[in-house]
Amino acid sequence: MSDAGAAIDGEPEHGEGTKRFQAKRDAILAAATDAINEQSAKGMTFADVARRVGLNTTSVTYYFKRKEDLAAAAFEHTLDYLLVMLDTAMEAPTPQERVARFLALNVARLERVERGEERAMAVLSDLRATVEPNRARLMNGWREVFRRTRGLWGDAPTRAHTDLYGARAHVLLENTFWLRVWLQRYEPDQYSRCEERLLDVFTHGIAASDAEWNPTILDLDHEETEPSRAAFLLAATRLINELGYRGASVQRIASELNVTKGSFYHHLDAKDDLVLACYRRSFDTITDAQQLADEGGGSHWQRLSSTIATLLDIQFAERAPLLRTTALSGLPRHESAAMVDRSNRIARRFAGTIMDGIAEGSCRPVDALIGAQALMALQNAAFDMRKWAGTMPRHRAIAMYGSTLLFGLFDDRALD
Repeated sequence: MSDAGAAIDGEPEHGEGTKRFQAKRDAILAAATDAINEQSAKGMTFADVARRVGLNTTSVTYYFKRKEDLAAAAFEHTLDYLLVMLDTAMEAPTPQERVARFLALNVARLERVERGEERAMAVLSDLRATVEPNRARLMNGWREVFRRTRGLWGDAPTRAHTDLYGARAHVLLENTFWLRVWLQRYEPDQYSRCEERLLDVFTHGIAASDAEWNPTILDLDHEETEPSRAAFLLAATRLINELGYRGASVQRIASELNVTKGSFYHHLDAKDDLVLACYRRSFDTITDAQQLADEGGGSHWQRLSSTIATLLDIQFAERAPLLRTTALSGLPRHESAAMVDRSNRIARRFAGTIMDGIAEGSCRPVDALIGAQALMALQNAAFDMRKWAGTMPRHRAIAMYGSTLLFGLFDDRALD
């Protein structure tokens, strides 16, 4: 893929291709990346990017004609970076060593970013909301990233292996993206330790060696006090999951429900209120599943596996999905931080279940906090795999996708 994005034509004698031209362009891309990560691609403005690099807006347009082109160049940089890391990982001889190398490259990059030695990569939350002609090129780039990630496990001998490798690739990528959120809670000199503990979960899973997969799908259905408001939340959640925060406009959400924008504002005061309400509904759903699993008793492995299976069933069914974390970048910083705090509280409850499972012998001795964050990434991202899940019986899709972390990225029992 080209890293050039859509820079405008410049005159060679004025320095195009020179170190000075490239350095300025790189600085603009770095500023745009920061703006995208803080405000989403649609929230990013030329004026803000110009301010960050000490230029005027006209100077930025010398390098990129349109804001959409600048965002596309930032996304392309991320995709190209991922492809380079995947190619490097593929040089290792075994699937285990390839995954370990890919994780190590990602952690090392985040450590350099934390130390100010490298700029961050643009979060790909708004990739699907980009417009043509950039969208087709970027989505092709993303499909190539996914294909090469799946290739870390080698050639698939059967269709079932292809399905399983696809689930593993998706969970691995989502966990590397989620790393940037929770890894910053540790000191940089602890990053290597976190890498080792996460790799242990990737390699061997969370379940004890004699644990069996026999989850209970919990009944989370309950009466809605405001059915019309609930319909708004579900429609918004589906669209935001598919198009990102900025891509799912109020008009589009209203159109999905065949109502007017005025009806939207009857239920909620602003779009941010809608997103926050969607997050609260999603977090309440996860908490309800955790509570019901605890009330059902049994081993802590049984409680953990039943909670995860229930949440995957919800995501694959699509009727009432959980909101993806991709919407966080569109929220004001304090609201985004509050949602991450709620996510961390839920993760700590998963960690508590894992620790109790370790004590009773139904779970492996793992770093429970890190294992819990990995599970948060797994259930959060499952919405994107609903079409994949639709190609097989639901129980098989749940078992296959859940096996990636509960039994590890190299365990084939889900094929039985």
